[in-house]
Amino acid sequence: MAESLNPEESRARLGDDLTERERRVLDAVVRTYVETAEPAGSRTVTRRFSLGVSPATVRNTMSDLEEKGYLIHPHTSAGRVPTDLAYRVFVDHLMQPAVLSEEDRQRLAKELDRPGSSEVERLVRRATRALGLLSQELGVAAAPRLDAAVLERLELARVSATKVLLVAQIRSGLVRTLYVDLNTEVPDDTLVTITHLLNERLAGLTLREIRETVSDRIRDAQAHADDAAEEILNVFMQSGSELFDWPEVEGTAIHLGHTSVLATQPEFTTGERLKGLIELTEQHDLFAAVLGDRPHPTGLQVTIGGENMRDELREFTLVTAEYRVGTLKGVIGVIGPTRMAYDKVIAIVDYTSSLVNQILE
Repeated sequence: MAESLNPEESRARLGDDLTERERRVLDAVVRTYVETAEPAGSRTVTRRFSLGVSPATVRNTMSDLEEKGYLIHPHTSAGRVPTDLAYRVFVDHLMQPAVLSEEDRQRLAKELDRPGSSEVERLVRRATRALGLLSQELGVAAAPRLDAAVLERLELARVSATKVLLVAQIRSGLVRTLYVDLNTEVPDDTLVTITHLLNERLAGLTLREIRETVSDRIRDAQAHADDAAEEILNVFMQSGSELFDWPEVEGTAIHLGHTSVLATQPEFTTGERLKGLIELTEQHDLFAAVLGDRPHPTGLQVTIGGENMRDELREFTLVTAEYRVGTLKGVIGVIGPTRMAYDKVIAIVDYTSSLVNQILE
């Protein structure tokens, strides 16, 4: 009876069918193709790497790797190109993680550690841009889902005679502000009273609970309110669910870096491929679905080509890591073609996520 393996065991045993020479040649072919974007021939590989064998031997080994599904042979070239399977074996078993230079570390730290960068959205936007510039891939990030986030407290502050600023502080450290327009002027002492009332009724609830029950929780307070207080309470009665319906609450807010860093890569030199890339970056719902539930059991997650569940991503690699805002989790990383400098990109994503976490802490 055939041995049955779960997905994790199957992945761990990828490459077990390779000899030591095949592993060395595969490593050389992957690195050559990543660096040149041209199919790797036996003579090119032999010149670039000290494999200790002749070009003829390398050519025969490459043929064996092709039969095993690790390389493909484009019709228009004598060289060979790695398959998704080759990249997976390279990432899991062959490559050594790169060590970021001090210059790159300082560049990332300078970009992220700026005044106001502890605000999550601003920090994550900066991080996606920095990731793209340093890795030459497209930076991507998903904001934490706030549906289950707990409200710490509310503050109401006067902005003008008929405009009030609502500041909502989430237990994980996030802060949201929005303006509330009123029909009448509300005295400062009334704002203090209403602030106390709202905190008494809403603090400690999740945003989902507040959206669903805010009217019921403050309805009885209207009977004892003066005209000014009733004006504010009416706003929360009629629009309370909308006031707490932020983009990140029910879905996942997506941040993307600059597409231009990918547009310069050989994979996107044709107008059709570039058009497809631009259309992909406009599909925020797709990225929200992919990143929103993306697991990170070992810290970093790398999905290559056909490993991605969505057809639109079958020619791309996603390298991501988690960042945390209190008890909430977000995702940050890069997307690029499967021909990727995995050792360097993985190191950049890993270091960037650790910087983001340090700043948010």
